[in-house]
Amino acid sequence: MRIGTFVLAAQFPGQGPGEALHRAVRSAEAAEESGLDSVWLAEHHFVPYGVCPSATTLAALLLGRTRRIRVGTAVSVLPNHHPVALAEQAALLHLTSGGRFSLGVGRGGPWVDLEVFGGGLDAYENGFPESLGLLLDWLRKPRVAGRGERFGFREVAVVPRADEMLADGAAQGPEVIVACTSPKTVRLAAGRGLPMLLGMHCGDEEKAEMVALWRTAAREAGQPPEVVEGAAHVSAGVAQIEDGPGAATETLVKTMPGWLRQGLDAHVTVDGRHRVMRDPVAYTELLCGLHPVGPPQVAADRLAATAERTGISRFALLVEGSGDLAATEENVRRLGADVLPLLT
Repeated sequence: MRIGTFVLAAQFPGQGPGEALHRAVRSAEAAEESGLDSVWLAEHHFVPYGVCPSATTLAALLLGRTRRIRVGTAVSVLPNHHPVALAEQAALLHLTSGGRFSLGVGRGGPWVDLEVFGGGLDAYENGFPESLGLLLDWLRKPRVAGRGERFGFREVAVVPRADEMLADGAAQGPEVIVACTSPKTVRLAAGRGLPMLLGMHCGDEEKAEMVALWRTAAREAGQPPEVVEGAAHVSAGVAQIEDGPGAATETLVKTMPGWLRQGLDAHVTVDGRHRVMRDPVAYTELLCGLHPVGPPQVAADRLAATAERTGISRFALLVEGSGDLAATEENVRRLGADVLPLLT
């Protein structure tokens, strides 16, 4: 079982962005100190739901401040990036960290980001496969040309090569994972043999169905058995570790709805399409019921049950749901000290 944290840099009511970012950095440092496996960084624009606008930039900072833990993006929103520029950043972080960087990419949403960064609605609705293909080419080949509908350029040299030999003798580029919320994206990831990041709003049954679909699609695409069986998918969730029945849920129900209401309501669609915001209290209660929220044994049992039902053994857990720095650090510490030993 590989337990990591999922860092949104969430700005709670009454807080500023600097406070949210400081808590994000400290929670990541605490994750390494507590023996956790990884830190996964979210990326958002123009909303207090999450105030980190560049997951790769924050990853660079954390890779420099840590020595062991894996740092990944969850995710870099591909329609807002040129895939070559993002691949160059990934190669740089992979090589300079000794292979500790994972690049998670996703399609994002139909937000005003698409207007600001110039990708447009078509990049969101149709352009993801082309962008993903170009990014993977850059991470795997010595020379690359752009020959798609959106990206066209002459063949150029890939510098630095992401699959350059590392100090430990490994010659493999950074791990790439794909955030999947639809069967279409599941099949796209499976066809390329890329593991999935599955969202924290999904229950075990839905995640198990997506893993089964991924395996079927991967086999149909000709992926070798070792790729199909060895895919290291990641399950996103929420973790709050407190003693006493109901204490952890009570903490999150007091704090998370205010953040969710403020953060999610700030999203603006690029084309004015109607959207329905989840009820913040009901959503918080749903998350508490799905994920490791409670005393250590309850949390460990929920993680083990998810792993058994889905086959997923990597977790990215939101630990900042209290909105408080000291409480977040203690939550991370307890996840490492009290829950992790119950899973080994």
